[in-house]
Amino acid sequence: MKKILLVGKPNSGKSLLFNRLTGLDQKVANFPGVTVSVKTGDWKNYQLVDFPGVYSLSPVTTDENISLREFHNYLQDTELHLVVCVLDSTQMERSLTLALQVAQECSKKQKPILFAFNMYDDVLGNHLKIDFSGLEKSLGIPCLPVSARSSFGLPELETYLEKTLSAPPPNFVIPVAKDLAKKFGPQSDFFIKRIHRWDSFLLSSWLGGPLFILMMLVLFQSLFTWATPLMDLTERGIQILDQFVISFLPTGILADFMSGAIFGGIGTFVVFVPQIFILTFIMGVLEDSGYLARIAIVCHRPLRFIGLSGKSFIPYLSGHACAIPAIYSARMIESPTKRLITILTIPLISCSARLPVYSLLIVACIPDIKWFGIIGVRGFTFFVLFFLGYISAFAVSALLARFIKKDKNEMPFVIEMPTYRRPFLKPLLLRSIKSSWDFLSSAGPVIFITTLCVWILGYFPNANGSLQGSWLESMGRWLEPIVQPMGLDWKFAVAILTSFIAREVFVGTLGTFYGIESADENVSTLAQRLQQSQLQPASGLALLVFYVIALQCVSTLAVIKKETGSRKIPVLVFIGYTALAYTMALISYRVLSFFLT
Repeated sequence: MKKILLVGKPNSGKSLLFNRLTGLDQKVANFPGVTVSVKTGDWKNYQLVDFPGVYSLSPVTTDENISLREFHNYLQDTELHLVVCVLDSTQMERSLTLALQVAQECSKKQKPILFAFNMYDDVLGNHLKIDFSGLEKSLGIPCLPVSARSSFGLPELETYLEKTLSAPPPNFVIPVAKDLAKKFGPQSDFFIKRIHRWDSFLLSSWLGGPLFILMMLVLFQSLFTWATPLMDLTERGIQILDQFVISFLPTGILADFMSGAIFGGIGTFVVFVPQIFILTFIMGVLEDSGYLARIAIVCHRPLRFIGLSGKSFIPYLSGHACAIPAIYSARMIESPTKRLITILTIPLISCSARLPVYSLLIVACIPDIKWFGIIGVRGFTFFVLFFLGYISAFAVSALLARFIKKDKNEMPFVIEMPTYRRPFLKPLLLRSIKSSWDFLSSAGPVIFITTLCVWILGYFPNANGSLQGSWLESMGRWLEPIVQPMGLDWKFAVAILTSFIAREVFVGTLGTFYGIESADENVSTLAQRLQQSQLQPASGLALLVFYVIALQCVSTLAVIKKETGSRKIPVLVFIGYTALAYTMALISYRVLSFFLT
């Protein structure tokens, strides 16, 4: 199959264009370092290849080294039909710098190339224009205006993709990008002025930090305010489905299994999917608008004092969705030392897998009240937990920076600011739906197997719907002394143990426990059952502190091993964070017990 290669710098909209053509839903982010592997998809009779974004053909970061090695391999491929270089029309000079280098390499290998000027709708929307015919004559390369966001120019681009185009002239001489942009580009500094106007506000030395904190507070408050109706609707649907299914089953082991294991365990986990959706959607809005890249600037000065770079904060923010892609995106950090410290501290950032645990314990331990009629205590607690994750990461980073050998030839902090843009709704919704589904599909099998085992151990040998005297109670009683200093019983000990497979299993395990004990009753919320079990607020909050710090994700450990090239490091990280989490939880329980009793 013939191949079409899409190349371009980060923030050019290349991945969104790829999605438009192939129908695949790739992650599109408005900051560098997100795409770290080549993506492929079929378009008609061609294979489209979405190449990782690079700034130039002179590699600096690990990502760029990998990308450029693959790029030169593709140029050797006899099946390569066309190279499409995607440019940002609003930043023509910067985009042309890379595009002209790519054209020169294509000239050497006699491969045809096409320049696709993306985001041209933004140019037209501000009554500006680009002289494409003049640019084509000057370069001898086809130049097309497109907009992946609005579909402007896509039919014309598709027509060109199927054509047999000629390669750039032999010995293609690179013109000066600045001269081309000045001669053929928009004769206005409109976009620069717009960027400067917003940056002067959002990057202000006085307002930048407080605005970011306020934005994060609103984000986590919305996880309760906006998600609650959807969570209530989902929970009600699970209750109705449970009652409907049970009505067709005879009383006995099968009905108990459906109610206790399926609806009691897995059902209580599914309830929290709306929060995953909303978190992904809001983070996507911040990414696509161009704001997240600015956060690296705001955070660089304080982060450098603890051995990190402003670019470290971008993987940290990515870690709210999942630690795995966040660890991969740390490749964008040029300094090996700062990259290692960032990788080792990313697991402390609260990911989406912690959301079900946080939500359950917050609802069970924190009253539903508001301060000043606006700020919900539960939402504020959510914010504090996520903030505590950052504090923990910063503290560990400062400690590691004292012991890890510093780089001798450290490069200065440089990051490109993308243009501010209006986020496009459809890709955001698709991304949020995909993130929710990925969360369910990846965690679902693990939770099903775990809840099945927990149900069997808790149901037998009595088979009477009582945990007393069950195999699970015997195991839990043996583990109980570990959690008893935090005011927790054996049920929580088992739930914590099973959650070392994946954090979200904690909710499913507790749901199975209470499902077994009430298999013949209507299913009520798990949080209410925890309240009825006399869970102390100090114990619940101490447990929250434990889950903020503990590293309970086998996949994350595997990725740390891959990125560091060491088997010893992930083992030490796992042991260290588990010990730290347990110690901090004990301290929190003692302190909170003094104030809450």
